[in-house]
Amino acid sequence: MAAQNAPLLFLAPMAGVTNTVFRRLCKNLGADVLTTEFVSAEGILHRNERTRRYIEFQPDERPVGVQLFGASPERLAEAAKAVIDWVGPDFIDLNFGCPVNKVVSRNGGSSLLKDCPLLKKVAASVVSAAGPVPVTAKIRIGWDSKTINATETARILEGEGIKRLAVHGRTKEQGYTGQADWAVISAVVSAVRIPVIGNGDLDSATIALARWKESGAAGLMIGRAAMNHPWIFREIRMALDGGASAPVVGLREKWDFILHHAELEIAWWNGVEEPAIKSMRSRLMSYTRGLPGGARLRESLQHLDSLARLREIAEEHSSAHNECA
Repeated sequence: MAAQNAPLLFLAPMAGVTNTVFRRLCKNLGADVLTTEFVSAEGILHRNERTRRYIEFQPDERPVGVQLFGASPERLAEAAKAVIDWVGPDFIDLNFGCPVNKVVSRNGGSSLLKDCPLLKKVAASVVSAAGPVPVTAKIRIGWDSKTINATETARILEGEGIKRLAVHGRTKEQGYTGQADWAVISAVVSAVRIPVIGNGDLDSATIALARWKESGAAGLMIGRAAMNHPWIFREIRMALDGGASAPVVGLREKWDFILHHAELEIAWWNGVEEPAIKSMRSRLMSYTRGLPGGARLRESLQHLDSLARLREIAEEHSSAHNECA
């Protein structure tokens, strides 16, 4: 029996990871809501090919949003209008959480957590420009441990018409180190009426369910855990639907999945194999985490340039560890 008011499962937008191929794979495993990799307002307004690939999605990905970042209320408003006209997403998501310095140095991402008046203007401008298309946002709990202001930020965003808020339980200063503070996420849930999505350190079904119950969050957002183990969506979904344990993912299933991912990536590159495989190298490195002989496997994959060679590696690795690929 499914849990009452079970949380929606979100795949976190991650630069260089969550392209249309990976998003669809996660959707098939149980992710409910998808968001593109973040794109700058300027990239949208220039409509270049690179940006088009970032925001491209397929009908079966819906509901899907496009995540924007920037610091100019006017340019972000223009970008929201442009991207709605361009690809017709189900929602626009505003990135107020990215801790990466090259984004923060341009006054984007989590830098706006230090400037609530500007954050308010950005939210108001984009909500107005997007019209009937809902606008959501993602934040961190604050800039650093001395300035944790997530409840204040959440109230501002709710007041300007933001329809849903994802909260990563770390500060900008933490980056991806230390532990996510779910007590702050719980406080945000209590502070606003809009749905709050909890994010941070959700690396198993057991932990995800515990965090959901203790926080009261309307949804759970999975990020880095999905990079090497996208089956986490299936595991959480099965736990929510009746507490059954998901089947252990064996080596054969993992390699079948990896090879399928590579095939889809090549198709997305219009059948041009070499750049597709090169673009997947970092994803392949993530998949090797937890596999037997991972270090040697990563050595074999770091110069990979063909699907045929990947199939050979899969067969060699499976044979060495007594399973057929």
